[in-house]
Amino acid sequence: MNMAEREVYPIEVEFPDISAYAEGNAGLPYAYTFDSSVPGPHVMINALTHGNEVCGAIAVCGLLDAGLRLRRGKLTLAFANVDAYARFDPANPDASRFVDQDFNRVWSEAALDDASRDSSELRRARAMRPLVDSVDWLLDLHSMHERSAPLNVCGPHDKGIALARRLGVPAWIVSDAGHPEGRRMRDYGGFGEAGSPKEALLVECGQHWEAQAVAVARDCSARFLLLAGVIDEQDLPAGWLAAPGAPVKVVRVTEPVVARSMDFRFAGPYTGLETFPEQGSVIGWNAGEPVTTPYPNCVLVMPSLRQLRAGVTVVRFGQLLP
Repeated sequence: MNMAEREVYPIEVEFPDISAYAEGNAGLPYAYTFDSSVPGPHVMINALTHGNEVCGAIAVCGLLDAGLRLRRGKLTLAFANVDAYARFDPANPDASRFVDQDFNRVWSEAALDDASRDSSELRRARAMRPLVDSVDWLLDLHSMHERSAPLNVCGPHDKGIALARRLGVPAWIVSDAGHPEGRRMRDYGGFGEAGSPKEALLVECGQHWEAQAVAVARDCSARFLLLAGVIDEQDLPAGWLAAPGAPVKVVRVTEPVVARSMDFRFAGPYTGLETFPEQGSVIGWNAGEPVTTPYPNCVLVMPSLRQLRAGVTVVRFGQLLP
């Protein structure tokens, strides 16, 4: 599959007007924190890490509008890259992923502390940083370029796999260390440290604009809040909890495939979770050289050329765990 062969997906959902939430309630635009005054964790549900990933925004709007009753701890509901979201154009829906750089690649102390670096995304991340520093449990809601089964991306440590198993949705769990291009929010600070009590999950709810991705975002948000113990089931908006799904499967990512240039193409129309029984199967070509599977029963994780450029991860190889 080359750039000209990318499938064009219909936009099945409306993009909500989030301007009503611009003020926030704690000094940070587009972020709301609620305190139960009862001991418990500080839980955050974050949307719009990427400006064209609307399902999380719909879920966060729904939670804000529902006036959710908080039983224990604190809850933060936030919209992240609002400047990118404001640029969404249905005629070019991939272009609003970010403004200057990927918001989900700036979450290292080195990048955030480097005063010589500036971008729209770094400014927003720096503004959000004190809030994120105070969070114990983070759920970052995303969606995917290609239509594929939803994924629970839990990070490289056993604590993340355990939390994803406890959440139980989506059925596919991906354990990985992130991207060479930069650190994700879900790996920032204690979220990415094996010995820290802080927890984070990143859920890829489905293809960016499919209606089912909204249902997945709502279900995962509801289950995350229940698992954290900050609400009771009767507090949830009606219809948010889906029926239990299939047993979970865990895929541990072993390595990324990074494009060397714009000259990358796949050997087939892959969208994700394709499994290759034989080691050495050719799945594409990188600057003219074949890209082969490094072991038997290799799983492709989130293959896509929509953001193709030198240095971008275009697919990751993963192993199924017992």
